[in-house]
Formats: sequence, C-alpha cells, structure tokens
Amino acid sequence: MTDVTYVVTAIFAAGLVTLGLRALPFIAGDWLNKHPFVQRLGRFLPLAIMTLLLVHYVVGAAQSHEHGPWPELVAVALAIVLQWFARNPLLSIVGGTLAYVAMRNAGWF
Repeated sequence: MTDVTYVVTAIFAAGLVTLGLRALPFIAGDWLNKHPFVQRLGRFLPLAIMTLLLVHYVVGAAQSHEHGPWPELVAVALAIVLQWFARNPLLSIVGGTLAYVAMRNAGWF
C-alpha cells in the first residue's frame, strides 16, 4: 500500500469510527434508557466522576503552594457540610468555592 492510500484509508477509518460513536446514542437510545446496567451507571457514575475530579484538583492545588492543603480541605469540608444539611448542590458548590477563594485571596493559608 502506498503512503497516500494508507493515509486516506486511516482518515476514512477514523471518520467512520467517529461517526459511529456519535450516532450510537441516537440509534440505540431507547435500548440504553431501558437497560438496567445503564440505569445503575446513571445513578453511580456522576458521583464517582465528581469525586475523582475533586480529589485530582485538591491534590494538584495543594502542591502548588507551600502552606499545605488546608484551604482545599476546609473548602471541601464546608461543601460537604452544606450538602449534608441543605441538600442543595448549587449551594454547596458555591459555598465551598467562595470559601476557598476567600482564604486564598486573604492570605490566611
């Protein structure tokens, strides 16, 4: 196979796979909505992804300054407490974010 044929074939294959992956939710949407495994993933996966993102960010941010992970830990603890009592995700996200920004800008940590 020549180089041009190889490149064209690779581009065509990548385009076909991309089109198939983007079309799959529309083609199999009814089946996916009714499947019990997909429903279980829909309940579990958002929390798992948010937890992984939070842990990744807190570890990265704690390593970016010399005072340790205290602003991050306080902000996460505040967000957890707000979520526990208020049961309002928006309130807990905003409260934790504002506390973190205030602590970092005030130079407390």
